[in-house]
Amino acid sequence: MNKRINFEDTVFILNVRIRMIRDLLQLDTDTSLFINQTIVDMDFINSTLDILMEKFLANIKFLDRDIEADNLSDAEWQFGQIVNEVANKASPFSPAHFPEIQTWIEKFRKNSAKRQKLIDETYVSIGQAVLEPVVSNAELNGLLGSA
Repeated sequence: MNKRINFEDTVFILNVRIRMIRDLLQLDTDTSLFINQTIVDMDFINSTLDILMEKFLANIKFLDRDIEADNLSDAEWQFGQIVNEVANKASPFSPAHFPEIQTWIEKFRKNSAKRQKLIDETYVSIGQAVLEPVVSNAELNGLLGSA
């Protein structure tokens, strides 16, 4: 997979897939028909977020690094929310109904927490970036000749 990843489009598709799972949790369906595919979908989202995180950390020269970090963080948050919704006792896919899903939920939570921690450690928020001037006041005065 040496192709350049379009983060914005990839995150968009991941969010669509997460919304699909969320919709499935809301509808009155025969969950036994969807449990296997739901686990596969969540595993796909999890592994894709791993790849995006790896690519994000490996390339510190993204033009819109702050925006990509925000998008990645938001997708990670959405994924964490859907994992919690699936694990909820009221969920049609809850471990009470499908005990085999508990192992997957633990894996997804662990991976999501690890990725979120990495994002938090490497992310410089836009607010913090604005606080650090590129040119000091003394340099600005010197450049403008008003010292």
